[in-house]
Amino acid sequence: MRDGFISVAAGTPKIRVADCRYNAEQIFTLMREAEKQGVKVLVLPELCLTGYTCGDLFLQDTLLRGAEEGLQTILEATRNLDIVTALGLPVWDKWDNNLYNCAAVIQKGEILGLVPKTYLPNYGEFYEQRWFASGKGLEHGIELCGQQVSLSTNQTFACDTMPNLVIGVEICEDLWAPAPPSVELARKGATVILNLSASNELVGKADYRRSLVTGQSARLMCGYVYADAGEGESTSDVVFTGHNLIAENGTLLSERRFSTGLTVSEIDVDRLVYDRRRTNTFTFSQEPPEVWRCSFSLPVEETRLTRYVSPSPFVPEDAAGRAERCEEILRVASLGLKKRLEHTGARTAVVGLSGGLDSTLALLITALAMGMLNRPASDIIAVTMPCFGTTARTKSNAELLAERMGATLKIIDISQAVRRHFTDIGQSMENHDVTFENGQARERTQVLMDIANQTGGLVIGTGDLSELALGWCTYNGDHMSNYAVNCSIPKTLVRHLVAYLARDNMEKDEALHDVLEDILDTPVSPELLPAVQGEISQRTEDLVGPYELHDFFLYYLIRWGFSPAKIYRLAVYALGKQYSREVILKWLKTFYRRFFSQQFKRNCVPDGPKVGTVALSPRGDWRMPSDASATLWQAELEMLE
Repeated sequence: MRDGFISVAAGTPKIRVADCRYNAEQIFTLMREAEKQGVKVLVLPELCLTGYTCGDLFLQDTLLRGAEEGLQTILEATRNLDIVTALGLPVWDKWDNNLYNCAAVIQKGEILGLVPKTYLPNYGEFYEQRWFASGKGLEHGIELCGQQVSLSTNQTFACDTMPNLVIGVEICEDLWAPAPPSVELARKGATVILNLSASNELVGKADYRRSLVTGQSARLMCGYVYADAGEGESTSDVVFTGHNLIAENGTLLSERRFSTGLTVSEIDVDRLVYDRRRTNTFTFSQEPPEVWRCSFSLPVEETRLTRYVSPSPFVPEDAAGRAERCEEILRVASLGLKKRLEHTGARTAVVGLSGGLDSTLALLITALAMGMLNRPASDIIAVTMPCFGTTARTKSNAELLAERMGATLKIIDISQAVRRHFTDIGQSMENHDVTFENGQARERTQVLMDIANQTGGLVIGTGDLSELALGWCTYNGDHMSNYAVNCSIPKTLVRHLVAYLARDNMEKDEALHDVLEDILDTPVSPELLPAVQGEISQRTEDLVGPYELHDFFLYYLIRWGFSPAKIYRLAVYALGKQYSREVILKWLKTFYRRFFSQQFKRNCVPDGPKVGTVALSPRGDWRMPSDASATLWQAELEMLE
């Protein structure tokens, strides 16, 4: 439960149609098993206490009494269990003489509430309106198992010890309706929706069912736990396969078919509440809608994580998904640059080419934009500016890349200009401090800007999102450009984009493919310190830490607003095999220190295309004062020692 994680399960017991005593035993056995696995919220199928396929037996007093007795048995057998469970049974309401298809929400021997089904199918093999009444608008109390219980669709179940855990319930066909009850439940604060279902299996129906569940979780920014009827239901006309699903905000966390038992995962309710708060979708201009809210408590403990957490959240792990993502990003970025070149009437696009990954990607995107404009690649002026730290490898790669792309290449050695500048300001060539490094970066930017003026062009920025987050750029040096095509692309993704284009050119241009592959193998470096025996002496990740870690930290800080402790926990969980806890914590501290201290660089960055859900433009996604204190975040980090 700590950090917002709650363990949930969809369960399918093996039942016998109309054998309530047997079914009750199967249900409380499954509840006990779920409790052993650390599950806190469990949902079971629709009418599982009797079986969904009882037909006209639902009208028999004997079956209705058996269902109530079965529920009483379950309540007594699970009186000491903390787990909150929603299970299905028919309930006769003596007050209005109607029979309702209900979900009973129970915990520790108490019925917290009864939620009747709203939308009753009456087509194909489903004839529920023959036996049941719709619960729409129903809101009163009844007596069941000797307890006074609310019978209403207008109720949620809120956890006292985990405020962001609020449960709403709907039943099977309710999800298929044009206006599912879960929409209103979410507006009333529900973060986890439970669906008790009896959906039969047909060819292709599983895909449709999956899309409904994941889509609803995305629309409502909620967790959605769907439990389906399975083995034991009557097979007279249809078959049920126990298709259980757990989704969170559009992501399928766990799924199971053709079996009974438990499907378990963890839903992050704090993450859901943050996303709702960030988008304002669930705020009200008037008074919030009234709802009956039942409270329950759960012991506060750490939830064991089983859900998958990607070590590279910006990069799809399957090859097909990764290729699709790369293609989409390249198209979006090049479209943005195309528009800027059109609007300004720029005659050229000027790119500083270092032989590194970022400038390579910027050149490739610029070439795509020129292609969209039906302009020759020679309208791109690629400028390589060797200086004190430039190696023969990167210089050669820059020149070859420009040549193979068809760009106009300019080679301008800036070492003499920088020496002259150092003489003017009294900077010793032996003093390799920040002035020594930044002086070179600013000279390069000045050259690029002046060439752009000479040729009526725009300087295309090469810095990426990860560098912007860390402030790993020289203010008014590589920090500045006329349009920054890489500004919302993280370093881990930059590598895959270049690799994608390298593979794309494998047969078209072997020489271009080879130079791109060599650039991918080159260590990331600003090359601002003198080379040692012709090799790069300054490796970025030795200085600021692995970009794999920093991109992980950045994603969860900006996209989900996680605390340092929660980010640390997830990093250890996802990346603990590659990095020790001490290493992760060391670079997490570095990340927060640099992120807060370098905001002034982000507050004046040039325009650039947003390509993903995480960006740091002060004109859109991230608005933070340059003088914000990191004290609270640093204090939490110190507690992790």
